[in-house]
Amino acid sequence: MWPHFSLSRPLVWLALAGLAAVSWLPGVWLRLTVVAIIALGLFDAWRQVRREHRRARLSEAALMLSEDGVMISDARNRIVAVNPAFTKITGYASDDVEGQDPSMLSAGRHDKVFYERYWQSLTTTGRWEGEIWNRRKHGDEYPEWLRVQACPDERGRISHYVGMFTDISRHKAREQDLRRIGFEDPLTGLPNRRRLHDLMTSRLRHLRAGEGLDIALIDIDGFKAVNDAMGVDLGDRLLARFGQRLAGHVAGGVVGRLGGDEFMVIRTTTFDDHDKWVAGLRAHLSEPFELNGDSLRLGLTIGSCRAPEDGRDSGVLFQRLESALYSAKRHGRNHDQRFRPSLDVAGDRQLALVNDLRAALASGGQLELHYQTQHRLDSGELVGMEALLRWRHPQHGMISPGDFIPLAERHGMMSALGNWVVERAAAQLANWRLAGMPAVPVWVNISAIQLIQGDLESRLAACLSQHQLPASMLGLELTESVLLDERAGDIYPRMAALRALGHQIAIDDFGTGYSSLSYLKRLPVDKLKLDRAFVSALPDDPADASIVSAVLAMARGLDLEVIAEGVETEAQRQFLLQHGCPLVQGFLFSRPLPAAEVEAHQLGEPQSA
Repeated sequence: MWPHFSLSRPLVWLALAGLAAVSWLPGVWLRLTVVAIIALGLFDAWRQVRREHRRARLSEAALMLSEDGVMISDARNRIVAVNPAFTKITGYASDDVEGQDPSMLSAGRHDKVFYERYWQSLTTTGRWEGEIWNRRKHGDEYPEWLRVQACPDERGRISHYVGMFTDISRHKAREQDLRRIGFEDPLTGLPNRRRLHDLMTSRLRHLRAGEGLDIALIDIDGFKAVNDAMGVDLGDRLLARFGQRLAGHVAGGVVGRLGGDEFMVIRTTTFDDHDKWVAGLRAHLSEPFELNGDSLRLGLTIGSCRAPEDGRDSGVLFQRLESALYSAKRHGRNHDQRFRPSLDVAGDRQLALVNDLRAALASGGQLELHYQTQHRLDSGELVGMEALLRWRHPQHGMISPGDFIPLAERHGMMSALGNWVVERAAAQLANWRLAGMPAVPVWVNISAIQLIQGDLESRLAACLSQHQLPASMLGLELTESVLLDERAGDIYPRMAALRALGHQIAIDDFGTGYSSLSYLKRLPVDKLKLDRAFVSALPDDPADASIVSAVLAMARGLDLEVIAEGVETEAQRQFLLQHGCPLVQGFLFSRPLPAAEVEAHQLGEPQSA
């Protein structure tokens, strides 16, 4: 900050010596020589001072431009200078703080021990770095990352302290958002499955003599039909109202949402009235809900258990709750079932599949990707492949995705499964490139959970970097339900960012969700995948024929490609060809095949359309 003149230069010393001796030297020429040396020394000193001033000005200019706040205090720890970024961050101008102790900025969050350690580090090492909370001029508190350096003078004594800090409010807010996403259901604000595990474990640990936990798992009967009839917005409002009513009824207890239309209730109690408690829950929740002037009563299926009688471990209790719920569902709607040991049998197919799926995911050996080729309709040219997850169970053989995907969603395994698919598809793509396979993109399905967790972009980038693949080789398919899932937040910027990285994006199962031109025209997508439900009855079904024609015309207007799924007959192919559908996928061209069979086929004779 300040110019520092050095006397270590030889010419300066010669000039000083010449000044002292010039009057004593004999002879004019000797004196003139000394005067010349003095002039050179003075010129060198002038250049040095000028250079130091220039350095000081550049340093000050750099501090003026810095986005980090800078504060300089003297040996008595009184502020002597600040930069504009300091004022921007704290709200204090230089006149407000000059001569003040920096403690005036303190938010009061740190105790005496914190500051003792701060000064001990600054005194012994000459520097300190860490997170600290301060208060702005207008009163709001904020976190900053502070670096302080002690500056000694020529004699080694501390003359100034220079502090540089960065406002990390946004980083802290991001951390809080991630924690909230990790532990809170965004729609209702209630604890999610992960948080419920923690809360149940805590309550089990702190049970006193004579206390027990009553736990209920509540499923809304036929909610999908309710949601389809009312629309997704009113359906979400109903779920939020349901959670609020449940939380209000169980004051002092724990209420959470496991996902979809499943809620959990936990209460600590000294009463042995479990069945009466469940009946009270049902009665309270069966009262009608008023939405947009309509009165709606909900049917409920409830599975329940009690700790410690039915278990002392949260994982065991979760399984037994689900076992009780499945048993209640087998009796039809609007039933409740308390857990009993006879329900906890290894033959329960769904519970056994959950455990087997966890084991399969941990080992990876039973999971496979099959690939279905995609073709240009007019020429039969291969243009891509869709990666489809398959599970080859050691006892039950191939398990249908329709059986294990809902279980994965219910039990929190979708993120791990989705990540496995992305990593395996990228590795297979790299192997195929080395084998000389046609360079076409492989499309993978992305679940709502992968978007909710917020690390999809980094995982994709890591996979592509590891296998040295361009992003254009890995296409992403999202269903309409994912696009409208509020848990994923504002999805449009994230889709735009993924597309900017080079990924192609397609909307899968188009037409089966809540399609609307208002959201479709804003989406950064490349393709629409026309659901097989509209293709299967072509060309004979007039309604499906009209829908397909309309979708193809709309896509052309929006400059989107359409790929028709489930093309199995020559008649379907001819209809789509006549109506300008460019791309197809289906059994007419190829069934989903294991990677080895795809490779053998593509490296052999080309397949004609």
